[in-house]
Amino acid sequence: MAIDMRQFHDTFFEESLEGLAHMETELMHLEKVFASNPDDDSVASNPEIMNTIFRAAHSIKGGSSTFGFGDVAEFSHVLESRLDALRDGRCRPDRHVVNLILKAVDCLRGLIVAARHGKPADMSAVQLVRSQLEALQEDELASSRTRDLPAPSAGSTAAYARWRIYFRPQPQFFHTGNDPLRILRELDGLGVLKVQTDLSGLPAWEEVDAETCYLAWTMELSGEVTRDAILEVFDWVIEDCKLDIEPLPVASDKPQPLVAPDAVHSVDNHSGSIRVSTPKVDALINTVGELVITQSMLSQLADNFTLECLPKLFIGISQLERNTRELQDSVMRIRMLPLSFTFNRFPRLVRDISHKLGKNVDLRISGEQTELDKTIIERISDVLMHLVRNCLDHGIESPAERAAAGKPERGIIELKAYQKSGNVVIEISDDGRGIQRERVFAKAVERGLMSADAKYTSKEIHDLIFLPGFSTAETVSDVSGRGVGMDVVRSNIAELGGGVELDSEEGRGTCFTVRLPLTLAILEGLSVQAGDHVYILPLVSIIESIRLTDDQISRPAGGNEIFALRQEYLPLVRLHDLFHLKSRPTSLGQGIIVVIEADGKKAGLYVDDLLGQQQVVIKSLETHYHRVEGISAATILGDGTVAMILDASGLVRMAHVPSAVAADAAGSPDSNALMIAGAPANPTGHELRN
Repeated sequence: MAIDMRQFHDTFFEESLEGLAHMETELMHLEKVFASNPDDDSVASNPEIMNTIFRAAHSIKGGSSTFGFGDVAEFSHVLESRLDALRDGRCRPDRHVVNLILKAVDCLRGLIVAARHGKPADMSAVQLVRSQLEALQEDELASSRTRDLPAPSAGSTAAYARWRIYFRPQPQFFHTGNDPLRILRELDGLGVLKVQTDLSGLPAWEEVDAETCYLAWTMELSGEVTRDAILEVFDWVIEDCKLDIEPLPVASDKPQPLVAPDAVHSVDNHSGSIRVSTPKVDALINTVGELVITQSMLSQLADNFTLECLPKLFIGISQLERNTRELQDSVMRIRMLPLSFTFNRFPRLVRDISHKLGKNVDLRISGEQTELDKTIIERISDVLMHLVRNCLDHGIESPAERAAAGKPERGIIELKAYQKSGNVVIEISDDGRGIQRERVFAKAVERGLMSADAKYTSKEIHDLIFLPGFSTAETVSDVSGRGVGMDVVRSNIAELGGGVELDSEEGRGTCFTVRLPLTLAILEGLSVQAGDHVYILPLVSIIESIRLTDDQISRPAGGNEIFALRQEYLPLVRLHDLFHLKSRPTSLGQGIIVVIEADGKKAGLYVDDLLGQQQVVIKSLETHYHRVEGISAATILGDGTVAMILDASGLVRMAHVPSAVAADAAGSPDSNALMIAGAPANPTGHELRN
């Protein structure tokens, strides 16, 4: 009986892409070792580095041959030969050679992704790198020292009169702070540009998301332009788009149609499977075994139940509750992956961008084994990339600037992760120039965001960079100056139930602190009652609960209610007023105030009563209802009723704005009515989407 080899394809693709990631890491390690002592036989003194790189290429070559992926096998064979020369000492791992091998890794990744999706790869780029690898082999016969490669094939350096370019950004293109319009303008500066917009991906108007890129462009560029010049325009976004570039005949009787090729993106961002360690599987199996035993015991009690069996029934129910909690924990641990899956992509990013900017930067990573829910890891990846790019472009100075400031010429970017208070905290920091407070303040005054005569804290000024369109950059670069990005960073983190804070000292550096929940599936919450309704408040947002009387509350002219708590004044949000509920307490002292914190700010939330702590399963509402400030999701309680999960960030944000603005954010009583299967109106802050 013939074996269907297709069942092993997904495993091959995943292991190959992981192997390429390890190759990148070890190649950059090898480059650093060689750069620190180029006269030493670096490869011979560090054989394990080279063996790791070689094994990955060899495994890909063998697997691709077995499964019939001929293009992958042929290219990996050429790459393996060059790696063998490195391992034998016939080639030195200088920056030029490492650059070429990293390009080969990119090509191999593109071939694997194309094979995975059954789509054609960019063979022109593959052939170019292959010719450079083969040229390197010929040059090895002349010298084992650093050398210049022969000129690459005509496809990159020859100037053609006409090029056809297809450019399709990924849907999350804006999330990394990129702007397609800038790219089109730069292409227009290279020659005469004709553009056709592909609207096929545009959804119906009511389904359009302003933060999603739906468009693609097919362009014809005329002029004496090289492929390298065109690729340089896309250099910063090459991993965030589908791109195809091909020369066109100089003369033709008929105009060439602008056809969008079926290109494939070079990198898979998300994988549909999870690799689970054996101990996690064993723990799950053991828990299921305990659950089966408990179920069998309860079944026997049910078959022969008498009043004398009541104590045993209570014991069985208690055991069932414990087994269920253990099962839940085991399943959740299976979804948890180390942050190294995301962190491992940054050494290559920092290396390439710092080289392009002419800066010397070291990346330090710690806490990469901290685990986070797979869904959160996938959605936070682009956010972290944007923050790292910000540090590279805005934060770290040029070597000359750092020397003039008395700093080491090599800047440092640190990426650190750890668990704290039920959250995962990720810090992205640099030792660069920091945020220039006076410059930001002047820009804010110019735009009418702040008064020139008022006094503001550093935090209030720093928070301005999270406003849409705010930028102090004097020139537009690939990662800054467009005023797009930091507002998207904050909103994306908020959608995950997290928050971001900024701390900066001019001349010393900047630190972004991102706080994220461990998972998006289960929430530890506190049940609170307001009127006839029950709400869930995330436990990680709660500081304490207090009781106050009416005379301890004050309202400044035109402002919100505030109260004093240990040397600071906090704004008060009454849940009844926010969601237009009927309050049961007749005075403030009959209810309770829960002090919450989010995004570095605090507020008091007034409710009728605290009902108790419990774990709840998070159910999203945004598929069917408009998002409203103050509500993040819903859950189903043990009695079958629906309870809204409060958004601490949104509540704190509303508490720190004038009451009129908060009222607008909360909406009118009619807009807050949620009808579920004909049930009575539930004041949740969500309205049914028509």
